[in-house]
Amino acid sequence: MPKIGDIQLPDFPLLLAPMEDVSDPPFRALCKENGADVVYTEFISSEGLIRDAAKSTMKLDIYEAERPVGIQIFGANLDSMLQSVEIVERTKPDIIDINFGCPVKKVVSRGAGAGILKDIDLMVSLTAAMVKHTDLPITVKTRLGWDDDSIKIVEVAERLQDVGIKAISIHGRTRAQMYKGNADWKPIADVKNNPRMHIPVFGNGDVNTPERAMEMRDEYGLDGAMIGRASIGYPWFFREVKHFFETGTHMAKPTMQERVEVARRHLEMSIAWKGETLGVFETRRHYTNYFKGIPNFKEYRMKMVTSDDSQGVFDTFNEVLDKFGGHNFN
Repeated sequence: MPKIGDIQLPDFPLLLAPMEDVSDPPFRALCKENGADVVYTEFISSEGLIRDAAKSTMKLDIYEAERPVGIQIFGANLDSMLQSVEIVERTKPDIIDINFGCPVKKVVSRGAGAGILKDIDLMVSLTAAMVKHTDLPITVKTRLGWDDDSIKIVEVAERLQDVGIKAISIHGRTRAQMYKGNADWKPIADVKNNPRMHIPVFGNGDVNTPERAMEMRDEYGLDGAMIGRASIGYPWFFREVKHFFETGTHMAKPTMQERVEVARRHLEMSIAWKGETLGVFETRRHYTNYFKGIPNFKEYRMKMVTSDDSQGVFDTFNEVLDKFGGHNFN
């Protein structure tokens, strides 16, 4: 069974991917309850941490129930990254993860995230310095390469392992692809099959059904799956994958009562953590998936995503229960 440093994980663990404005404490808590084995924070700017920017420092909030939890940071300046490691250590996470995969222009243009894939030597030297700077296990999340002509992920993963990272998660797309096309897991399997690799290799990208997770495990031989978009507004995805692994069958979809209850708790926790305005606004992105597949639901979803105060959303939840509460939608 895989380990990240001294952290023992179950066979083929499921990891919640770090996602901006998604992987916050309320959502991580829900995913953990539903079977996520490791959760990661939203990615945090090293420069923002050093400046003590409110949005960056708020993302350092972690809670005991989440463990093992990793804090993910990004940047391309060595001094800033080392200082941010010291700041992160004070919050006592289990893991520090380096983001070498974010494809967003504002991150890449600073040479951070996937931008560093243009300079592998810098990527390796930065990682080596961070490993030496902390006793916490360092992991890396990255992509196959900058574009199709620069895929050297087998070599890159080996070099990162050799400077001391404890696990690597690889998204099966290049930066040039962004999120288009299909994720290619074969190069990730090539990393895993490299006889010199001995750290866990986790796959990421297009793990959107239990069957796909099983394919990643059984056909590609990876050590675990990092789940991103499939979990947004659907924290039950982790338990559905585990149920499928155990039984070979699909478990029943959550009832309407369960959907409403979890959406309600999500909103309540978000408001408690970040206040009424942000809590209402940043939970909106989840409602489409919380109530996906429900016929004639558009008017209720529109109310949820346009209400400016929480009471309007809670009232809509009650309307939904009154109208759909007696139905199951499998």
